[in-house]
Amino acid sequence: MKGSTFIGIIIGAVAIFGAFVWESGSITSVSNLIMLPAMIIVFGGTFAAALAGSSFQQMLRIPNLIRLAIYPKNYDMEELMEQIVFLASVVRLHGILALDKYLAELKHPFLRKLFEVCIDGAEPEMLNHVSQTEVYHISERHSTNISIFVKMGGFSPTMGIIGTVMGLISTLAAAGSDPNVLIHHIASAFIATMWGIFMANVVWLPIGDKLRTLHNSELQVLQFIHDGVHAVLLGENPTVIKARLASAFPLSKQAAIMEKPMRVVKKEPGSPDIIH
Repeated sequence: MKGSTFIGIIIGAVAIFGAFVWESGSITSVSNLIMLPAMIIVFGGTFAAALAGSSFQQMLRIPNLIRLAIYPKNYDMEELMEQIVFLASVVRLHGILALDKYLAELKHPFLRKLFEVCIDGAEPEMLNHVSQTEVYHISERHSTNISIFVKMGGFSPTMGIIGTVMGLISTLAAAGSDPNVLIHHIASAFIATMWGIFMANVVWLPIGDKLRTLHNSELQVLQFIHDGVHAVLLGENPTVIKARLASAFPLSKQAAIMEKPMRVVKKEPGSPDIIH
């Protein structure tokens, strides 16, 4: 998944502009598509409309969101499962308070937060409430971030049409003058439409879709973590927890996952971890 957004945008740009070069027969023809007035209308108008419907804080997050879409942060679910199963064995041998010295090893913040709640004495109902509240707020933030790119994908073609209308107005105003001037205005009009449609369908909307995909993947990971921690809090057997969490993986991988040795602790408190 990492890098697919950037590669997709590059392929889309190469396909579109490459076809234009092929049709015109000259690579220098690409420079004809670079008309600053048309591009200012499309880019400036799109950002202005997005800003008018959101806030400065949201707009300032756009570069980070684009970077997130291109280089998403992925968590290894098998590693998360191993950590949960290991901590389940710790709880069964030494009690829930023994988890405190292992929290620093947990890389996923949600996993660490839920185990902290468990250590503080939360009941299963409270754990569910904390988890649901966290997921709700994460979903709200993600929805806001995604909507920015969806809106920009809607504004961009409209700004292209505005540029086209303005170009045609300039063309009609220059009627009867030098034909080269008329041609320049007509070209500027259609180029505005081209940039508006290109940015919407190759950049803004795909990035919004990628962020939505990442959101759905993160919700799956959060539910995976919640199920594991909830089972640990209920005191279920580590092997049973492992079998339950393994169901999140494809059937073709579940057998190999179940056969993988579990990391457990010796019965003597404070002894080093061993592998069985």
